[in-house]
Amino acid sequence: MGLFDGWFGSSSSDSNSNESDPLRRLDPKLRDYLQRESPIKYTDDKPSSTAGSAQQQHRQHEHHAQLLEQQQQQQQHQIQQQQQRQAQNSVSSSSDDTTTNEPQVPPQSLYQDGRYASLWKTYRPLAAVEAETKTDHEKLMDVLDAFKERKAQIGRAALENCADEQMDWNACMKSGNVVSRMTMCRAEVQRFEHCYMTQSRLLKALGYLSAYDRPPAVDEEIQMRADELYHRIRAQEEEVAKAKEEGRPVPKFAPLVGVKEKVEEEIPAATAEVWRGKLEKLPEEQRAAEEEALRAERRANLELSSKVQGLWEEQAKERAARKERGEQTLVDKVRGVFGA
Repeated sequence: MGLFDGWFGSSSSDSNSNESDPLRRLDPKLRDYLQRESPIKYTDDKPSSTAGSAQQQHRQHEHHAQLLEQQQQQQQHQIQQQQQRQAQNSVSSSSDDTTTNEPQVPPQSLYQDGRYASLWKTYRPLAAVEAETKTDHEKLMDVLDAFKERKAQIGRAALENCADEQMDWNACMKSGNVVSRMTMCRAEVQRFEHCYMTQSRLLKALGYLSAYDRPPAVDEEIQMRADELYHRIRAQEEEVAKAKEEGRPVPKFAPLVGVKEKVEEEIPAATAEVWRGKLEKLPEEQRAAEEEALRAERRANLELSSKVQGLWEEQAKERAARKERGEQTLVDKVRGVFGA
């Protein structure tokens, strides 16, 4: 049979099964011999259960690999999100640190963002440098000049509040009627003087002289308050004048200044007598404001005296320190002789 199979070929079933066999046309004996002696082993590609199981295992491996890949992607995504959160937190903390640890620069610098802060480390204002190099006389004159400047500021503030009365006076002098010119605008001048004196009293009573180093906004508030009180006083005076013309009883008004409880002050008898003489010359409705202005001016004078006294004590301590160090100057010796 093997010989006939070699001559005539295999059957249809064998031909279908051995189409992929390279030795299918050889004699079976020769094929067995070649399979035994040849180093290359030829095997039939017949379907078997092992091939199906291998494919199933391959599919399982692929599915498992896909699952592992998905898990790795999820883990990487979570890690990236955590890194982003940490980066945002670090940026916010660094920004907070930069704002808190930002180098400070004085207000004289044009760059308030901290640039050139190293150049401003040794900066000192000119006023501080000049204060260290001033003599005792210059320091004393600064205190006195500051007090004089405050009094001059009261005059300027009163003039600003009486700008309307001053304009009326100027208009009367330039284009007034004949009667006004013949009397040199007496009514307008009296109105202006009354405004100026009342505004000065109110400014003193409200504490315009009480401090030297407060912000300008406080002075502006005091000035506006004084102007408001002046217009209320003017309204009260007009009501009093109208009541007198009509023959009605004169209305009584509560004082606009000095209604709060006053601190008991020990006023010398001589000073009280001078004040009493000034108050008697004024109308009843103006005495409260004048008295409060006198008290405020006295407090300002006492404050000035305390500053001068403190300056003298500081100078005496400095002279004593220089004397202990052996650095006494000629001025110190002269003052020591005269007991200054």
